[in-house]
Amino acid sequence: MIYKQPEKNQRKPNAQRAQLEARIIAAAEHAFARTGFNGTPMEAIAEAVGISKQNLIYYYPNKENLYRRVLQKTLDMWLEKMAFSDDEDASATDIIRHYIRGKLELSYENPDGSKVFAHEIMNGAPILKDYLLSHLQPQFRKDVALMKKWAKAGEIKAIEPEHFFFTIWAATQTYADFASQISLMLGKKKLTRKDFDKAADFLTDMVSHGIVANPEK
Repeated sequence: MIYKQPEKNQRKPNAQRAQLEARIIAAAEHAFARTGFNGTPMEAIAEAVGISKQNLIYYYPNKENLYRRVLQKTLDMWLEKMAFSDDEDASATDIIRHYIRGKLELSYENPDGSKVFAHEIMNGAPILKDYLLSHLQPQFRKDVALMKKWAKAGEIKAIEPEHFFFTIWAATQTYADFASQISLMLGKKKLTRKDFDKAADFLTDMVSHGIVANPEK
């Protein structure tokens, strides 16, 4: 039997398609973050990518489809990096600190995605509601249950875990959603990685000493 080596160009179209789709998503995310869903025409996204509107529609038939994909990308990223660790050997303090730093890391690396998500939520989540219920809510309930387990074991104080998450989401996303306000107050043109690291240090220390029974130093 003679083995026929695959031609190099057999995978090229798929790779090119993936690269183009990534560029489309990045351009759409940037546009939606600045002008919102209603204020962003498909023509503007196509122009930013450097393709025709017809070519854009080939990949994403309508603006709602593209907008939904941008939102799902952001939420999938959060779910991948933000869920509480399943490491049974890790302490509650370590897991909470890792969670907060991970959320700030995402705010630093993906500020446009955070802004698009914020727009969607402030408008009542008309596009993302079902996705939130099917993807975010199960992980949320799992993490809440873990915090209740920690409280029962005396590792953290008896708190309402739901409000812990709401507070952390608000405190960390503000560095992306309201970065311009924070920059102005700090007298800077733009927030740097060092600013996010300082925010992470402050938030992790504040939360650890506020809810952990015996916070580690």
